[in-house]
Amino acid sequence: MKQRSALLPIFLIVLVDVLGFTIVIPLLGLYAERFGASPLVATTLVSVYALCSLLSTPLIGRLSDQYGRKPLLMISQAGTCAGFVMLGFSSSLWMVFVGRILDGLTAGNLSIAQAYISDHTRPEERAKAFGVIGVAFGFGFMFGPALGGWLGEAYGMHMPFVVAACLSLSSILATYTLLPGDAPKPAEPPTDTAPATASKAPAGDTGPGGRRPGAFDFATYAEYFRRPGILALYAQFFLFAFAFSCFFSGFALYAERKFRTADGMRWSAAEVGYLFAYVGLLGIILQGGLLGRLVKRFGELRLTIAGFLAAAIAYVTVGLSYTLVPLVIGATISAFGNGVLRPVITSRLTQSVGRHEQGVAIGISGSLNSMAMAMAPPTGGAMLENGWLIAWALVPGSVVTLGLLVTLLWPGGRRPEDAAAASPPAHS
Repeated sequence: MKQRSALLPIFLIVLVDVLGFTIVIPLLGLYAERFGASPLVATTLVSVYALCSLLSTPLIGRLSDQYGRKPLLMISQAGTCAGFVMLGFSSSLWMVFVGRILDGLTAGNLSIAQAYISDHTRPEERAKAFGVIGVAFGFGFMFGPALGGWLGEAYGMHMPFVVAACLSLSSILATYTLLPGDAPKPAEPPTDTAPATASKAPAGDTGPGGRRPGAFDFATYAEYFRRPGILALYAQFFLFAFAFSCFFSGFALYAERKFRTADGMRWSAAEVGYLFAYVGLLGIILQGGLLGRLVKRFGELRLTIAGFLAAAIAYVTVGLSYTLVPLVIGATISAFGNGVLRPVITSRLTQSVGRHEQGVAIGISGSLNSMAMAMAPPTGGAMLENGWLIAWALVPGSVVTLGLLVTLLWPGGRRPEDAAAASPPAHS
């Protein structure tokens, strides 16, 4: 009963948070352009957020370990709300950047929600419980972009940010009123300050919720990067994340410059939002049971190869598209490739470490994701600023092609018995 009462509020909270986030996706680059930002500067809005979250998320996670999940979740949500308010009422470009910085400095909603689920579910039920977050993400990515694009078209570019702020505020109220509280935990020595500490972490402290090492916890990164099988998986994950971030952060600016509506008008946030909603719908179909059947039939390694191949074809197809039909074909292929890669590589990663190491291993992948989000957008922004539209799409296409080669030549991973032999058994 306790699990059920906790999961429903978490589902609602994550759904509202994701809706608020996805509402602004089609607009951010176009919004920055209204204040005179070049494509390069506009794409760095994603980089600024990623750098701030790289620094803040581990700290907020540790504070939630010490003082409880609920209060830190509300603080993180409050920062997101303040960031959206700043964006919605911006009158100059620096205010737009401040809004993204505020959100980034308090990032951690998802990781705290994952940790909360990890705290309130038994290990054998945890994978099913995490599916709740996946469903919330699917619905958010399906409806949020379309709603944001429509609001921007109908009521002005500022309105989606105002609506996102209202949704964020409602998420805070839902957390306060619906989410059962948890007792603060006593302060514990950090588990990721040295290699020996990382490998001896108790299972309950580093579960699948993910304890993310700090940006400067070099000893923890070194401990995991020294294992060739795991390093290969991290290389694959980083290449996927870099390509996805490059494409994702600049697509609205790219589409505005390249595609036209039936009336001959440039694409706006509305068209971009509808396309993202279509991809979100495909993601729900893929995550709603199809992926599990594909894994059982073909195996995770083959799906990783297929995912990189599909992503490469998709990016090139989008880059060579000038009309709607090939663009939709490319988006469809992309939904499969990117929809497969993240969960499958993450699953392979968790199976390549001891059970008690899974949280830190996933946390490192989160840090790599933030690094990719910081580095990739300016790369694509520089291409857009120079008008190199085909090159903009070929950059992520080339990166996932490299990911395909890495996977073929250096698949990585270990057998579960090898991972168990490499580290002490998890505490019961």
